[in-house]
Amino acid sequence: MTNRNLEIFVAVAECGKMSAAARTLFITQSSVSQAIAEIEREYGVRLFDRLSRSLYLTETGRDFLIYAKKALSLHREMEDFLRDTSQMRRIRIGATVTVGTCLISPLAARLKEQEPDLRAEVTVANTHELEDKLLHSQLDIGLVEGRIIHPDLVTQPVMGDEMVLICGAGHAFFGRPSVPIEALADLPLILREPGSGTRAQLESAMQQRGLPLNGLWECCNSEAILSAVQYGHGASVISRRLVEGRCGSTLWSCAITGADLTRTFDLVFHKDKLMTGAMRRFIDLCGTLEQENGGIHA
Repeated sequence: MTNRNLEIFVAVAECGKMSAAARTLFITQSSVSQAIAEIEREYGVRLFDRLSRSLYLTETGRDFLIYAKKALSLHREMEDFLRDTSQMRRIRIGATVTVGTCLISPLAARLKEQEPDLRAEVTVANTHELEDKLLHSQLDIGLVEGRIIHPDLVTQPVMGDEMVLICGAGHAFFGRPSVPIEALADLPLILREPGSGTRAQLESAMQQRGLPLNGLWECCNSEAILSAVQYGHGASVISRRLVEGRCGSTLWSCAITGADLTRTFDLVFHKDKLMTGAMRRFIDLCGTLEQENGGIHA
């Protein structure tokens, strides 16, 4: 049984259709069908029940899926180990949008200074997407603003943060030092997209108090949010780090009272992940950067 056959089996199990798996893997449907048939024929098992043009894992298939994912993950770990000890050393870092905007560039620059031969590959996405990539060994480590709850992922708080209300010139809250969270009810807001840690924390705080959330816009880009707010399309609730040094005549930030909107940025990696030298270096750099800013204060 080849690794490719395992990859095809996992893709079919996750997609539920051979045609969808073929599109995901950029191969023909006949190649997918042949790979599944080879496994079933070689070991005399049935991995899928074919019902109404859909595929459903058999009990054997469900158990085999666990082994297949572990085998593929171990193979990727082996490749990462060899790369880490060769001239092809690399680290795949995931960053949520706030982290990607404020922190990942200086961290990557320091990493490059200390490890000139290390290739740092960065993916910026929301917490939900990064969680999925970490679980499928598509990333080595992440720095996220959202809550990670999957039992296979280890989290380690490294940086403090606080969410604030921002608004543009002419807004009723412009110039105020703080606003109560109740004032956000029915306020037209520019929100992050579903799956964002920032949005999830705000939604939780509002729901706990029985307050409605009036989302006018949805943006997955911090600069788009700041631009929309400055042009008067609504207010927003984002990381204080995103507006440090940027407030003035067209943009204002103020604290939100009546709710704890402090949080931490967390390092996250798979519990079975081989801790490479590059990963340890990145973790150390995150701690050093936060100490320079006064430590975790959230």
